[in-house]
Parts: sequence; C-alpha cells; structure tokens
Amino acid sequence: MLNERMQRYLELIEPALEQSLPREDGSEVCAAMRYSLCAGGKRIRPVLLLESHRLCGGDVKCVLPFACALEMIHTYSLIHDDLPCMDDDDLRRGRPSCHKQFGEATALLAGDALLTHAFLLCMQNDFAEQRPDLALRAVGLLAANAGIFGMIGGQEIDLAGEGKRISLETLQTMDEKKTGALIKAACKIGAALAESRNAQYVSLQRYAEHLGQAFQIVDDILDVEGDAETLGKPVGSDAESSKSTYVSLLGLERAKQLAAAHTEKAVNALTIFGEDAAFLRDLAEQLCKRTY
Repeated sequence: MLNERMQRYLELIEPALEQSLPREDGSEVCAAMRYSLCAGGKRIRPVLLLESHRLCGGDVKCVLPFACALEMIHTYSLIHDDLPCMDDDDLRRGRPSCHKQFGEATALLAGDALLTHAFLLCMQNDFAEQRPDLALRAVGLLAANAGIFGMIGGQEIDLAGEGKRISLETLQTMDEKKTGALIKAACKIGAALAESRNAQYVSLQRYAEHLGQAFQIVDDILDVEGDAETLGKPVGSDAESSKSTYVSLLGLERAKQLAAAHTEKAVNALTIFGEDAAFLRDLAEQLCKRTY
C-alpha cells in the first residue's frame, strides 16, 4: 500500500511542479529554479500535505498547488543552505548544487524566486478562487512555519551553534523549527484545507511533530553512516563543521533509539483515524529506516 500510494502521489506531484514554474524564456534564474525544483527528491512534504487532506475528507487533486508551493519553499531553503555563506555544499540530490551550476548570485535569486512564487501559487488557483478563506489560512500557516518562527528561526540557531557544543534542548528546538516546521506545515495545511475537525487537526499536528524530530535524527545518523552516492549529498559535513547533532551529543545507538521512539509516538498519534491512516504509519516507519 505504501509504495503504490506513494507512486500515485508522485505521479501527481512531479508534473504539477513542472507546470507550476514560470516559463524560462531565456531567464537564467528561471532555469536555476527548474534545475533545483525538478531534480527529484523524496517529496515528503507535498505527499504529507496531500495525504493529510485525503484523511480529512478532501480531494487531493484540488490542493496540488499548495503541495507544490510547500516543495518550492523547501527547495529554496536547500539552495540557500548549500551556499558558501551557509553550509557550503557542492552536491545536492546527486548533482552539482545550484550555485555550482549557475553561480552564487543566480542561485540566491532562484531561491528568492521560489519562495515568492510559492505564495503566488497558493492564491492563483481554482481552489483559492472558490475558497479564498481557506487559501488565506493555508498561506498564514505556510508563512508562520517558513519564517522566523519556524524554518528560518531554526537556521539562525544552527548558524549560531557552528563550532560550539550546544545543549540537547537547544538542538531539539533548532530541529523542531529548521526541519520540523515545514513537515508540520504540510499536515496542518492539508487538514485546514479540508476543514478538518479539531481532533483530526491536533492528531496530524502531533504526528508531524514527532515525524519531524525522527526525520532529523535519522539525517544526523546518515551523515555518519551513509554514503554520498546514495544520499546524493556530502557526508561527514556535520563533524567537519563541528556541529552538534544527536549523534555527537548522544552517541550513535542512543540517537537510533530516540529516532525509533519518536517514530512510535508519531504512529500512535494517528489512532483517531484507525486503519485509514495506514499509509502515514507505514511512511513514518519507512523514513526511520531510510538510507537516503
């Protein structure tokens, strides 16, 4: 069920991403946007948005623009993360990072363009025309989780902690924002656009919170145990930049145990949905065991 539904979602998401981009017409910035957005990836965030919407009784095809917008914001963050002034990574999704392919200035603009185009996409679609109230709520959730109170706030903590040993509490706060915020946004937006019941909304929010923590812990583990070819990005960069991670603070085995504990809590948060939440449960368990 997991692989079949995932494939169906990817068959919706990939062409929608292609179609949602502005035409290039000779623009190097547009070419860089397409280069990074359409380079593949797990598409976890748009899948979570669509599945949360389905669980709450919505039609997934109607909210594809919001799923694409979320992936645009995620991709912009990766472009900026890779820049020399940030993590300075040359490889992303198995090929040269955006700034290595197009130059730093164009990569910076491509990230900015994806961010702003995402909000345009949220408001210029059929769903938004019919339900502008729900579209505005989605935009608010997206902005809150992408900005200083979410992803950007987490990135600030990350930069401030480079070369320092930070506390486990600070690390958890950082990851709740930097990684977890967009994962949480995916589930909350999907539910909000379906006008979910409060109990459904809270259940999906809790699922996303624990999923986001587990996801980041596994990322930290893979930076130690993974290989660059499988991951499509450099490994060992956390240790190289002296970043505090779950592995450096807890050790490899305790980090694995913590990832498994958060995964179990994510799965248990979905009780209200019964067997209909099997896909999200299986997804959480698969992400905990992933190798990329």
